Amino acid sequence: MRVLGIETSCDETAAAVVDAGGVRGSVVASQADLHGRYGGVVPELASRRHLERLLPVIDLALEEAGAGWDAVEGLAVTCGPGLVGALAVGVAAAKALALCLGRPLVGVNHLEGHLFAVTLDGGPPPAASLALIVSGAHTDLVWIEAPHHYTVLGRTRDDAAGEAFDKVARAMGLGYPGGPALDRLGRLGDPAAVPLPVPMADRRDGGYDFSFSGVKTAALRALAAAAARPSRFEADLAASLQRVVATSLVRAVARAAAALRPRALLLVGGVAANSVLRARMAEEAARLDLPLLVPAPRWCTDNAAMIAAAGRSRLVRGERAGADLGAAADLPL
Repeated sequence: MRVLGIETSCDETAAAVVDAGGVRGSVVASQADLHGRYGGVVPELASRRHLERLLPVIDLALEEAGAGWDAVEGLAVTCGPGLVGALAVGVAAAKALALCLGRPLVGVNHLEGHLFAVTLDGGPPPAASLALIVSGAHTDLVWIEAPHHYTVLGRTRDDAAGEAFDKVARAMGLGYPGGPALDRLGRLGDPAAVPLPVPMADRRDGGYDFSFSGVKTAALRALAAAAARPSRFEADLAASLQRVVATSLVRAVARAAAALRPRALLLVGGVAANSVLRARMAEEAARLDLPLLVPAPRWCTDNAAMIAAAGRSRLVRGERAGADLGAAADLPL
């Protein structure tokens, strides 16, 4: 089945065509230039830009795939979680196209899309896998029992890991999005130079939740206190922040792996492109003697190919969305 995927959950307008052979076409129109001046995503502006760009982006994806509308056999669209106005644009467009084309439609959870990103350059993740989803809005530890059957073991209680990176990067004047810039800067610094606390290092409740608000505040205070800081301070701070955040994430994965004995580890989401986290997860996977599945960097950030892949799997199973499909800002996995 050849599926057209649509993704508009935040500030990326994306469309992709995926079939049994893989990704045939994928186009992502970034809004970073629009939101950069504000230091973060402005929901109303994001929705308006999706309205302007979505249909041209779909046309480009079909052109890249060498396919016309008659070749589309099903549609998949992100229906949550995300910015509700942005989601509504994609959902409305997908429902209209499904009606006009007479093709089946399925709604896809954005987080499940990230899990399916590992399938874009390889096979599906095995059942009984442990996945870490890390992005600017989400930090979730998920047990994959079987295809489309998930248990969320833990999630952030406040800031997501990527949100902490972005906010500290913004305070440093690194612009938006700040995470990639922080990663590049941190490569020049000493990860042990700035004493930052490892989030939830002394937890005794046996749970898997995360918290990054405290370490974000500690990093911002260190930045403010170092008014006459040496030229390397910001690089050291960037390296130190990434070290303690990665340590917190990997420790939770290690504890869950010891309890559940997964067949594989997955690292997905926008922050999965972070070089420090990728390296630390690879080390932990090697220590546990488990395969680590990580998407290529282009599939880590928001894209429609992962939505099409997840949707195609559901469509093949016979799932269908009705005319009542809506957008849900807090859709659970």
